[in-house]
Amino acid sequence: MGRKAKELTTEEKLKNLYDLQQVHNKIDEINILRGELPMEVKDLEDEIAGLTKRIENLGNEMSDIESTISGNNNAKEDAQALIEKYTRQQNEVKNNREYDALTKEIELQNLNIQLFDKKNKDAVGAIESKKAYLSESETLLETRKKDLELKKEELDKIMADTAIEEEKLLKKVERKEKVIQERLLNAYNRIRKTYRNGLAVVSIEREACGGCFAKIPPQRQLEIRQRKRIILCEHCGRVVVDFDK
Repeated sequence: MGRKAKELTTEEKLKNLYDLQQVHNKIDEINILRGELPMEVKDLEDEIAGLTKRIENLGNEMSDIESTISGNNNAKEDAQALIEKYTRQQNEVKNNREYDALTKEIELQNLNIQLFDKKNKDAVGAIESKKAYLSESETLLETRKKDLELKKEELDKIMADTAIEEEKLLKKVERKEKVIQERLLNAYNRIRKTYRNGLAVVSIEREACGGCFAKIPPQRQLEIRQRKRIILCEHCGRVVVDFDK
């Protein structure tokens, strides 16, 4: 492999950092080609999971409401049975006080029946509303499943087209990282993560930093070109070099 990383000259260290950045740039270009597809696929998967859970919950809620309606109907039958019982007893009473008491019980049971009817009416309305929401959710779920299938096909095609190239580039990254001092590599990775475009090492472009485009004083440009020390942009903190692209 040649000299160890600690024996490299500053110029060689800069060149290795620059070369590593160029490889990462190509990997980033592949990721740009994929665009937002990975995120879109993940978002669709999350939405589908949410819709599936919503549909399950709606089904459970409707089952609970139907059980409530069934319970109300049973209670209505019990109330009707009591009304029939109290009506028969009225024919057997011996005084008005007993008759009036039975009349009040019959009225109470009739009120209960009215209450159960109202509850059932409200429950049926709730079921109809949930059925409409369920139908809407099921339609949306099918649409999102089709969207996901298309997005996955598109992403899989891009992944297949770029997989070999990306694998080669990742191997280049591994080789480059092995000849770069750990301290420099850590600094490089830290700077790279700071910026969305992933640029940690940039060239002088029109007498300015190729990362933030801030003007670089002539004396500092000269120092960069001499390659005797690693120089960071005073404005953005990127490593500035003068190697040809």
